[in-house]
Amino acid sequence: MTGESRVVGVFTDADQVVGALQAFKDSPWSVRRVYSPIPHHKIAEALKLPKSKVGYFTLVGGIIGFFTGFLLAAYTSIQWNLIVSGKPIVALVPFFIVGFEFTILFSVFGNVLGLINVSRLPDTNPPADYDPRCSGDHYGIVAACPADSTDALTAFLKERGAEVSPAPTPAAG
Repeated sequence: MTGESRVVGVFTDADQVVGALQAFKDSPWSVRRVYSPIPHHKIAEALKLPKSKVGYFTLVGGIIGFFTGFLLAAYTSIQWNLIVSGKPIVALVPFFIVGFEFTILFSVFGNVLGLINVSRLPDTNPPADYDPRCSGDHYGIVAACPADSTDALTAFLKERGAEVSPAPTPAAG
């Protein structure tokens, strides 16, 4: 069995990338990565990416925040034990307001932690197949194929308007 080769196709237009990604669905090769200088909804649709899990981090942060705010307000109220005009020490309505504010605060914290977690930041080991032009005005597709079909994959990408170069094969991954 032969090893895997990777080929990098660099495009100047996002529509060319979308066309190439759609053509990859009917090909024997697989797309490993797509590089884009900006998020592009057509590319994301062509990749059929799964729904992000960041929202769950935000939800958990919000739930924890609500109970933290409510319990903090109740705890401090009980510690001071100030009875004002016969009102209850733990008054629900004002404590719900504090809980709501903590919900917002902790939701933001959860969202940021979720973004860091899902994005796998910090990235101390950048990919070897990254083309720096993809930070400016180019788009890149890294495709994998068996070592004996590299020429066919290169021709496939060139037909779709890519400038092609072989990518270094990562050691693990």
